[in-house]
Amino acid sequence: METRKLGRTGLEVSALGFGGSPIGQLAVAQGPVTEVVNLLLDAGVNLIDTAASYHGSEAALGAAVGHRRDAFVLVSKCGQAFDDLEGAAWSAQAITQTVDRSLARLGTDHLDVMLLHSCAREVLERGEAVAALLAAREAGKIRFAGYSGDNEAAVYAAGLDGIDVIETSLSICDLANLDGVVALARERGLGVIVKRPIANAAWKDLAEQEGTYQNYARVYSERFQKMALAPADLGFAGEAAQAWAEIALRFTLSLPGVSTAIVGTTKTESAVRNLEAAAKGPLPDTAVQQIRQAFLAAEAAAGESWEGRQ
Repeated sequence: METRKLGRTGLEVSALGFGGSPIGQLAVAQGPVTEVVNLLLDAGVNLIDTAASYHGSEAALGAAVGHRRDAFVLVSKCGQAFDDLEGAAWSAQAITQTVDRSLARLGTDHLDVMLLHSCAREVLERGEAVAALLAAREAGKIRFAGYSGDNEAAVYAAGLDGIDVIETSLSICDLANLDGVVALARERGLGVIVKRPIANAAWKDLAEQEGTYQNYARVYSERFQKMALAPADLGFAGEAAQAWAEIALRFTLSLPGVSTAIVGTTKTESAVRNLEAAAKGPLPDTAVQQIRQAFLAAEAAAGESWEGRQ
């Protein structure tokens, strides 16, 4: 498994990471979670991403791999208000209590990275939320503070002192953050975690998308159709869905500034295919440029700016 520097943190992370959102969104049972995550760790994946708002995800991951804590970089997210915790959303009280609860759920004494979970720029400007993360860092509860989000708010976050990691959307159907967020992150030496790196499998029919992922995938599916690309256009043969799964992941991992791309895998066969795709390395430059040009042409034809998806 290829590893890359997570910006100036000094952490080395696998190019392919694990995203814990589907564990909560799809209410995945403990058995499959344990099987998939341990398979990925055994294969060299060493970054696990979750969030306090992914119902059940932190606890399931703690049960699955808490005993292997030294084998991976652990990332979670916080900031929202929760019924079982005190404090308003984005308050120091809510963030502090969420950090403590995440540590307990994940069965660890520290998080490698804690991210503010998609708050607006106005929240960042007030300073309380970032200050709460930095206080958790000073207390040894987290090693690095960061922000998860897109567009203007993510650009603002990337310019803040104390922020060392940015998580943002980037894929074949989502390139708005590349020249803004990711470029600034590279300039400032920040680690970049990419969410939705395979565009929620935009090549699938929406009826095939599970649960709430129909809504997540809808915009990407519309963009993908407008881009009007086929795997053969990029030099790929074989069944289209499998070809696109490889193309999409390798494309995102080819983009400058990307430290790791997290995929929310819930099935072992999908995990194996992702590992195989990542092992093939970046796409040829010609394919990368074809995809970028198709995105820009479709965006222009649509007559609107295709912003990064929250």
